[in-house]
Amino acid sequence: MKILLINGANLNMLGQREPEKYGNTSLADIETSVINRGKELGAEVDAWQSNHEGEIVDKIQSAKGKYDGILINAGGYTHTSVVIRDAISAIQIPTVEIHMTNIHAREEFRHTSLLSGVCIAQVVGFKEQSYVLALEGLVKTLGR
Repeated sequence: MKILLINGANLNMLGQREPEKYGNTSLADIETSVINRGKELGAEVDAWQSNHEGEIVDKIQSAKGKYDGILINAGGYTHTSVVIRDAISAIQIPTVEIHMTNIHAREEFRHTSLLSGVCIAQVVGFKEQSYVLALEGLVKTLGR
């Protein structure tokens, strides 16, 4: 089983950016945790990050036929990107949306996710653990 982990804008700043909200764990450390947990679950995880919306769309589109599932933390694009939503919808690969904070308890503009309607699940509010929980749920849903 192959899983693609996509991280969007500003997530490369984890560990430095607003530690009171996001903690002190770097994106590299989160990716390592997800990759290692994936191995334990029999899943190969490829991690990737971009600050550019179009690159994220290209990466999602390129996943068709290569990956069994996608984990995505689109960052701020969650609330603004119809094109990322359309890319997820177009490829029809089970996708789980991830957020380290509870977006529903933050600023009102963060309450709306344009992606959730085309994802099979949304995991929010568990800081870096949100990633591992999302992976475990996706692997179980995929039935392996």
